[in-house]
Order: sequence, then structure tokens, then C-alpha cells
Amino acid sequence: MKFTNGYWMTKPEFRMDFAAQCVRAEKAAGGLRLLVACRPQRNRGDVLNIAAFRVTLTAPRRNIIRVELTHFAGERDNAPRFETMEEAFEPEVEITPACASLRSGDLTARAVIREGVWQLDFLDPEGKKVTSTGYHGMSRALLEEDGPSSIQPHGKSYMIDSLDLAVGETVYGLGERFTAYVKNGQRVDMWNADGGTASELAYKNIPFYMTNRGYGVFVEDTADVSFEVASEKVERVQFSVPGERLTYDVIYGGTPKETVNLYTALTGRPALLPAWSFGLWLSTSFTTSYDEKTVASMIDGMAERQIPLSVFHFDCYWMKAFNWCDFTWDPDVFPDPKGMLERYHQRGLKLCCWINPYIAQASPLFEEGMERGFLLKKTDGSVWQTDQWVAGMGILDVTNPAARDWYCEKLKVILDQGVDCLKTDFGERIPVRDVAYFDGSDPLRMHNYYTFLYNRMVFDLLKREKGEGQAILFARSATAGGQQFPVHWGGDNSASYVSMAETLRAGLSMSHSGFGYWSHDISGFEQTAPADVYKRWAAFGLLSSHSRLHGSTSYRVPWLFDEESVTVVREFTRLKCRLMPYLYRMAMEAHEKGTPMMRPMMMEFPEDPACEYLDRQYMLGDRLLVAPIFREDGEVTYYLPAGDWFSLLTGERVTGGCWRTEKHGFLSLPLMVRAGTVLPMGACETRTDYDYARGVEFRAYGLKDGESYTLEIPGPDGTMDAVYTFIAQGEEIRVETESGKPFSLTRMN
Repeated sequence: MKFTNGYWMTKPEFRMDFAAQCVRAEKAAGGLRLLVACRPQRNRGDVLNIAAFRVTLTAPRRNIIRVELTHFAGERDNAPRFETMEEAFEPEVEITPACASLRSGDLTARAVIREGVWQLDFLDPEGKKVTSTGYHGMSRALLEEDGPSSIQPHGKSYMIDSLDLAVGETVYGLGERFTAYVKNGQRVDMWNADGGTASELAYKNIPFYMTNRGYGVFVEDTADVSFEVASEKVERVQFSVPGERLTYDVIYGGTPKETVNLYTALTGRPALLPAWSFGLWLSTSFTTSYDEKTVASMIDGMAERQIPLSVFHFDCYWMKAFNWCDFTWDPDVFPDPKGMLERYHQRGLKLCCWINPYIAQASPLFEEGMERGFLLKKTDGSVWQTDQWVAGMGILDVTNPAARDWYCEKLKVILDQGVDCLKTDFGERIPVRDVAYFDGSDPLRMHNYYTFLYNRMVFDLLKREKGEGQAILFARSATAGGQQFPVHWGGDNSASYVSMAETLRAGLSMSHSGFGYWSHDISGFEQTAPADVYKRWAAFGLLSSHSRLHGSTSYRVPWLFDEESVTVVREFTRLKCRLMPYLYRMAMEAHEKGTPMMRPMMMEFPEDPACEYLDRQYMLGDRLLVAPIFREDGEVTYYLPAGDWFSLLTGERVTGGCWRTEKHGFLSLPLMVRAGTVLPMGACETRTDYDYARGVEFRAYGLKDGESYTLEIPGPDGTMDAVYTFIAQGEEIRVETESGKPFSLTRMN
């Protein structure tokens, strides 16, 4: 949100109070408290008729400093708050006549105490400035007149701060963004919306950004935080929230990877997902006509064509039309759901069903929910309803514990029938006008936060019913902390190369935002892709953490496109199965440290400036580079960082530090392995949950004489199964391990 006209002038509808001078500093419980006047204090009369801010600095974790900015402390605060995981330790506080500082591990905040100056610097361990807020940075804006109409309601008061950007500093993250990968020059509003993938709207808005200078900023407000990223002030990132308080955390990891790890330590690490979930998912699609015979033909068709299938998904029409959601199988098309699910389990499949938190008026659950007070109400006590989506629908009030229990009891019925996981669709269309939550939460701040409570509710149910380590969602909406309840997919994209590229940009932004796993609708949700787009997207999708064939009006089974599509899906699914010893170790790293499986190039190579803008390739873990192909003719241009690289598919060795342009057939793409890697290739190519260490083939890529490489092979249950150390000695490689399981070793030179 913009408050100024250029550098000098404030917009006429706003009155601005800017932090101008720190007049008092004192130690407070666990931190440092500053009193900051909004006018330079040159004489005793300057204390009158001005605003003053209370600025409190604390350290929720080492290397993180929290800034709490308050104008009016008496304003009612009924907002939901992000849950944070904090450490119990005392930061170092020092106050001198010239400055006051608070140190949290490697990060120090230092406020200047001097007449007519406001400056709060954040410093690295060597005392170099990481970022700072100063002149016309920290402020409060009062909307004195009604401005232009807006679809987003807002208060009359806004709290604002802005942090400096250095020359060449680039900004990333802020959730799932389909716009340009580097956020400099963009206005980004935190407002979850069902807007598809071809607009500035996003299903997953995360008020956290990071930069190429090794730090990030998390604005701890569930409202529609507005970011001006080198836009209103081209030298700064500005963020504003409605109300009289602003809280944000400066997170210093030193590198992008360590910064996202610190952020997820604060907001929650991704759960470790079951190994079976990494295989291929096949869906009925959205508005297609299907019944048990249709489903059986899809599953049989995949088996006949020897395409490994892990999960089958039933989209919304598993329930009767107009009844979404009643969690009851439509008896006209699924007369024996329990028997059907058991038959598919016997074939080794897991089953997923579509749900959402909306309850149509025709659903038998609507009247029950209304009578028991479990649906979101209007301020007059009646049920809030709309026809936008399904007729007369109400919305589950997720702030009511009894409503959550009731909803989960209904879901438990289908889990007991044999459903293994759930697609938690929607959660973005949450009203803010004329609504009252059970717990009194501020509707504006519940709009984005609703999805956190919704997805946590369902994820916790799956953990209870299916067991620890077996819970997985397929979720569309999210906010900060939502990474704890994976996996999330990229929403309603279209069947084109352009949409494929915007989908990847969103995935990269999600990785910067703390999400360890990510998926997308292979070949696009809207329309039906031409065969070439389907095949190129299948390769990309099967080299993502999770892989799903899903669409809107047509089935996405490969034989409906062409015979080569069958081959492409089969071969890349088999490749993913064989890569599971490597991929599951990367999944464990996402769970334990927060480092995402899919990594933007700048996250893995922060020292290489050429990687800072790369948005058409990525690292899959720390050893594999993937460059999807976005052209019908198969041409691709991609960048290889310095060092030697090997093609996983052909074994060709190439030297990096350069751009490469190549042409690939549909069974190929740039899939490169870093030299100095020992890559484990599993012995099974028909499923993703197997004994990864038994019969594993180790491929040693460019291991130099005297060089060693230690590799851990996990079990499919998330425990560490075996450890191997490879030591290159001349032309030979010695292997040290206590594992008694058979393996083979191939040296790639």
C-alpha cells in the first residue's frame, strides 16, 4: 500500500507520523524498550501534541530479533496470532549515551540515541550493516478521508516500517507468487484468493521475504499485510498493517538456506511425509463424469501399460452434486465404497478424497451444523451463506473446538472406510464483512489465518487415525506456518507452456517461503493440453517433490494424448522410484532442518550472481539440477554453475560456469548431477516405498583421487538404515559401511 506521492509528498488523504528520535532506552523483560518521538526534541515544548512509538526489541530465537512497534497500546486486540516456536535464552542488552543495542547470536540491533535522528541498524557478527530502518521508515498513517473504494476492507490507521536494500540486493518469497520470481519493483498484498495462476493473486500468502544478502523478514500479522518491494521507495522494502501495532522479525542466517531453516524453526518444520506419497497420483479430474467402472478403467489402464501408480484421487463428484460437503459417497455411482476401496488397497494403492470446509444447504450436515452453532455466523446471529460455489453454502467455524470435533467425526467415517488421505481444497473464500467468529476473532485477520486452522484440523485427524508419519494432505490454501501440514499444490493453472513456467515461479517462491514440499497439476488444470505440453510437463512434474495428474474437464491418463505420452509418464515415474533413496533423504532434511526439497538456484549457489534471477530451472535437493523444457521444439537454455556436471540420463560430462542451449526429445531434459556426488539409485522402479539400501546402485560422479563422500540411506519409515563412506584411491573407490545389504558401485568419469 502506498502512502506517498514521490519522495517528498504524502498522499492528501493520509496524515503521517514518522519516527524522528529515540528519546529513551531501557532494559525490559527479555529485551530492550525504546521510546521514539515523532518530532525532533530540541526544546521542552516539543513533547506536546505529537505521536510517540513504543519500540520493543526481543529475541525469540538465536539469530532472530523481533521488533514490536506500538502506537496506541489500548487498542483492542482480538486477532489470531501466528504460532511461533521460541527459545528460552537472554539476549545481550547494552545501553550507552550514544546508542542502545540488543544482540541475538550473530545478529545485533543498534538504535542511535541522538537529537533529531532515528536509526535502527541490524548488524552481522563483524558489525557490518545487514539492513536498517531510518528516516521516514517507521511510521503511522491515519486515513483522514475516505479514499478510493476497495474490495479489501481496512481500518483507518496503519502501522508501517521499511528496511533498506543495498545495491544489487534482490528479494524473494512472500508465498506463492506467479509474478516475476525476483520481487523487486512489485507491490504484494497478503490476501488469500482463488485467482488461478495467471494473476497477481495467490492462494498462499506468506508475510516472509528473504534476500540475497543472507537474511529474511517475517511480519507477524495475520491481516492483509501490504509489501512495497523497492516500489514506493525503490531503496527499501516497506510493509504496512491496519491497526496500531506492527510486529516483525529480522532473521539472519548468513545464507539463504540457513535463513529459511531459521524461519521454519520459528514457524514450524514440515512434517515428514510417507514414502508412498512421493509416487504418481492419478485423479478422476474435476467435472468429468465418472463412476466405479471409470475409476477401474483408469487404474487397469495404468497397470496394463506398466505405469507405476501410488495414489488414486476421487475429486468432488464422489459426493452427490449440490451436497458438497456431506462426506457420503454418491450411491448412484459408488454403491459399495468400502468394498471398492478394499479392492484397490489389495492392488497396493492408497486412496484420496476431495473435501472443503464449505457445507451446502442441500447437505444433511447443513441443518445439523446450523442448529448446533457450528457454522460461521453473521453479526446478527444468523448463519452466513452464499451461492458463490455451491448453493446456499455455509462455512465451518474453525475457531469453535466443538465444530472442529464434529467436522472431524464426519470425516472419520470415510477414513474408517479406507480413505488414506484428503485433498483439502479451498479455504481462501473467507468473508470479512458482517461475520462473527465463535472465539471473537477479528474477521479481517481470520481471512488468511482460516486456512491454518482448517488444514491443521484435518492433518491432526489423519495423524490420529493413520498414525504418525502417515498423514498427508493435498492442500491449496496456506499462510505462515502452513508448511507443517503438507503437501501443497499450485492451484488452477492452464494447459500451456506459459502457465507451466508461471507454475514453476510459484514453486520457487514457495521454497523461499519455508515450504519443504510442493506439487502442481501436471499439464495444467484448465483446458486440455496438446500432447507436447503434456509430455514436457510430465517430466517436470515427476521431478517435483510430489506428482499428480489432475485436470478440470477431461481425464489426464496419458493414452488419451498419444502413445509416446504413455512412454514418457512410465519412464519418468520409474526414474522417480529409483531416485527415492536420494529423494527421501532430501525429504528428511526438509523435515529436520527446513531446507526445501526443491531449491531455487540462488539458495544452493548463493555465491554465484548468475543464479539470482534464474526462474526456469532448480535444484532437486543439493545434487540434482533440473531444467524443464518450455518449448514445442524441445530447445532449452539453462545455466550450469562452476564445476563439472554429469547428465544423469546419458552420463555425459560437461564443464559448468556457462550457459548451455540444447535440444531434447520427450524422454529427455537437462537433469544434471554435480561432480563429487555419489548418487544412490534404488533397485525398485515400481513403487516409492521399499527397502532403499537393498540392491542399491551407487553412481560416483567425478570423485577425485583422495576425495571422500559420506552418504546416508534412509528407510522408507524415516529412520536411518545405512551409512556409506566412499574414498577415491586412484582408479578405485573404497567403500566403508556396516550395512550387510548387497549393493553395486559404478564410477562415472
